[in-house]
Amino acid sequence: MALAAAHALAVLRDLGLERVESSALALSAVRIDTALWQVTAERPAMSTLVSVTGLDPSRERLEQALGRAFDAMQRLIDLLTRFGDASPITLLNATGRLEGPPPEVSVVVAKALDYHRLTHGAFDVSVAPLVDLFWDRLVRAVPVEPTPAEIAETRTMVGAEHVALSRRRISLGRPGMRLTLDGIAKGYIVDAICAELDRGGMRRYLVNAGGDIRARGMNASARPWQVAVENPWQHGDYPDAISLVDSAVATSGSYERCYDPARTYHHIVSAATGRSPGHCSSVTIVAPTTLAADALATSVFVMGPTNGIAFIEKLRGCACLILDHEGRAHRSRRWRSAIPLTGGSDTT
Repeated sequence: MALAAAHALAVLRDLGLERVESSALALSAVRIDTALWQVTAERPAMSTLVSVTGLDPSRERLEQALGRAFDAMQRLIDLLTRFGDASPITLLNATGRLEGPPPEVSVVVAKALDYHRLTHGAFDVSVAPLVDLFWDRLVRAVPVEPTPAEIAETRTMVGAEHVALSRRRISLGRPGMRLTLDGIAKGYIVDAICAELDRGGMRRYLVNAGGDIRARGMNASARPWQVAVENPWQHGDYPDAISLVDSAVATSGSYERCYDPARTYHHIVSAATGRSPGHCSSVTIVAPTTLAADALATSVFVMGPTNGIAFIEKLRGCACLILDHEGRAHRSRRWRSAIPLTGGSDTT
């Protein structure tokens, strides 16, 4: 979604890391006052529209920094996608082994394994065989629901504890194992975009990659950036909003990539059960980095509202909003709404 202005509300969504083939970078520039320019750059990528809005006295410096940031983004997409024929993750999934992995791939896999341990298995990047099973059975002219036996057999290929990582190689310890970095790579890429903007001298910006969002400094009105959370079942309805300053937010939801009309099967999968959890509609996490927000949103979705809120309460600098399958809102104690909240569905 494009941001019409630096302070516009951004809809939170969760999308995969499939590459969108486009090199066009759309730029728009507005002079805020005699000492400040606002430039927004957009490009389709990662199955969404990536938008970066920056504020700086120099329009030229802004545009150069934005260009370098998008170049860095594309380089990382090519490394981390599992859909590119020549990507390291494609090679790893095809052979079960990756010799001399690029440093960025090693970092993301290491972080994924860290979150697997931190969440006691709720975050698991090895669920790709299950996601692919759902896709193969249900996204066809005549959908066929996976049988319990098929799910059980596919689960033998899953388990991030069987991923071995060293400086020299990454190896998958179970036959048929495959990794999907969709639950963490986009957050990593947004953080990398921000790092490139920082190197370019940018101190005020908002990066939005399909709902993985990170902000620095204040918006054009010298106020915190405002981000709205959309109701997953009613487009255009925003039950909550937050203010972002030097922090990040990400949402995981069952509504973006469902494989059946009942939304029983979707891209978020529990490695423990082999099925898509059904307790939540969406989970929004505020965290210091987008990578953390991304991974934790998926993790809490798998945990469910009660366990998820309890888990987030233990993490420093993190807050959580869960919209459950009945439309009720569950907020952690550190969640700070930017809009007045009415009664009704709020449960915490």
